[in-house]
Amino acid sequence: MSDLCDLSLAAAAAGLAKGDFTATELTQAHIKAVEGAKALNAFITETSEIAQAQAQASDERRSAGKSLGPIDGIPIAVKDLFCTKGVLTTAGSHILDGFTPPYESTVTENLFAAGAVMLGKTNLDEFAMGSSNMSSFYGPVKNPWKGKDSKDLVPGGSSGGSAAAVAGRFALGAIGTDTGGSIRQPASFCGIVGMKPTYGRCSRWGIVAFASSLDQAGPFARNVEDTTLMLGAMTGFDPKDSTSAPMDAPDYGSGLRDGVKGLKVGIPKEYTMDGMPPEIDALWKQGIDWLTAAGAECIDVSLPHTKYALPVYYIVAPAEASSNLARYDGVRYGLRVNGDTLDDMYEATRGEGFGDEVRRRVLIGTYVLSAGYYDAYYIKAQQVRTLIAGDFKQAFEKVDVLLTPTTPSAAFAIGEKMDDPVAMYLNDVFTVPASLAGLPAISVPAGLDKGGLPLGLHLIAKPFDEVTLFRAAQALEDAAGFDARPELLSSSFETPASRVPQDEGN
Repeated sequence: MSDLCDLSLAAAAAGLAKGDFTATELTQAHIKAVEGAKALNAFITETSEIAQAQAQASDERRSAGKSLGPIDGIPIAVKDLFCTKGVLTTAGSHILDGFTPPYESTVTENLFAAGAVMLGKTNLDEFAMGSSNMSSFYGPVKNPWKGKDSKDLVPGGSSGGSAAAVAGRFALGAIGTDTGGSIRQPASFCGIVGMKPTYGRCSRWGIVAFASSLDQAGPFARNVEDTTLMLGAMTGFDPKDSTSAPMDAPDYGSGLRDGVKGLKVGIPKEYTMDGMPPEIDALWKQGIDWLTAAGAECIDVSLPHTKYALPVYYIVAPAEASSNLARYDGVRYGLRVNGDTLDDMYEATRGEGFGDEVRRRVLIGTYVLSAGYYDAYYIKAQQVRTLIAGDFKQAFEKVDVLLTPTTPSAAFAIGEKMDDPVAMYLNDVFTVPASLAGLPAISVPAGLDKGGLPLGLHLIAKPFDEVTLFRAAQALEDAAGFDARPELLSSSFETPASRVPQDEGN
């Protein structure tokens, strides 16, 4: 049954429909694969009992002749930022110790209503703050790909556990969240497809908040078609979320086989960085050649204010984080560290409960929101954010999609860049602008660097034009023909002691 884990999501759905295997058999194969890949530390909480019950329910629906969607019976992984009713939800943080939500996030509720099977809750950078998955209280996730001299690599962040699960062949799909690149960057590092929808496509209700004007849920899969199937089960208007777009979701895969003949593809000159590795630039040029050969017209465009995107992001996002994380006080839920006074308890709880990166961003956010600095930093950043969005709007008057690199490098070794937060923040330099503008974007695996590690190409589309985005992504995927895969780590690594044991709804 191990070959069931090598299927694409679409192929698995077709096999279920034909009766080649059952959802229970498919799920058991993936549960076994999860057990065999514990050394990657991709999961915080495994939910094998829940998964088997959901798979059995799917088999019963199929036996009863009920109409089933394309992800019914499909085993997936869920980033531990989505609240799941009765199942531990940690956001990768010590401060949420023991938190089991009494409610379900809208996105997971939609997925379960579509028949998805939850294998477990995946590891992530604490409160989604990071680009390496090194800041999790539950230890780092290891990329299924190995570096030079068999070094352990980061999977990217913050949704590193979800990306590792899909790349490592122990989940057919996964969900993550993307605030400044937290789906697209790990997708590139792990050699899979990762997609951020337009802000408002997926409900934020029940997602542990980081930066509310930026956070957006999205899917991971091993190819573009599978990603459209995942997204189709996630989206829809939600009256519980004031930022949810009041519109019906389209058939995201409807244009996959239309090709790109006649499409205009913008190539933003500002995405050429000083010191960018030659292989990143070469892959970008290769992507231009692929799309041109497929019939698209590639046009140089300018996005002049995107050079300010990273500093704007690291003002706006920490400011919103400072506000959102004020609720963690040790009183209502999660960790409580007692003190002599109420203030002592607040300080002790937050000091012990938050890790270094979260404390850093809360301090930055509190500073830029403080009296005397609010206008100089936060308001100015929001004004520049408007200019960045305006650049994209102007570019999309001439082109249908934009093509850029996804990341400025391939995955790096665990432990690198940890002493330099600015170097770590530069991992998001290509993904942050689309997030600030609320645009849909996708990373598609397109090649390998000189060390044999995956590199992605990045497409950005107009608001709510995911159909065109997927259409262009399919053309890139077809041209690249990326079929490299990682060799999974051996079981010789010790499982981190902080791992939470199987938790089926405590």
